[in-house]
Amino acid sequence: MPKLIESPAVIPAVGTKPKQIEEYIGRVNTGDESCSVARMVSPQGWVEPGQRPEFRETTVVLRGVVYVETEGDPIEVHPGQALVAEPGEWVRYSTPGEGGAEYVAVCLPAFSPDLVHRDDE
Repeated sequence: MPKLIESPAVIPAVGTKPKQIEEYIGRVNTGDESCSVARMVSPQGWVEPGQRPEFRETTVVLRGVVYVETEGDPIEVHPGQALVAEPGEWVRYSTPGEGGAEYVAVCLPAFSPDLVHRDDE
């Protein structure tokens, strides 16, 4: 039977400014280790440490621009676009543009601080 998720869990974010993370599905809100789905609302000027996660992360931008540094060329992800980062790829996400950004992150397996492997900063 389908299961209604009545509300997300709000999770503290890592980075230079406060960012709102609302996890709908994942380890915190539903106990799901296979997948996480979270809505992010990120302010202008937010930057997080680089990371080399063990999960596949898909980022779907709803509003604003998400800037993604990689080991190659940086990528700007605009509204209506998505980015897929495979496990083991180094990435650093930020929202430098006016108004910040709103986006959805889907991680397979589910996001975990133990699996993200952030850079020391």
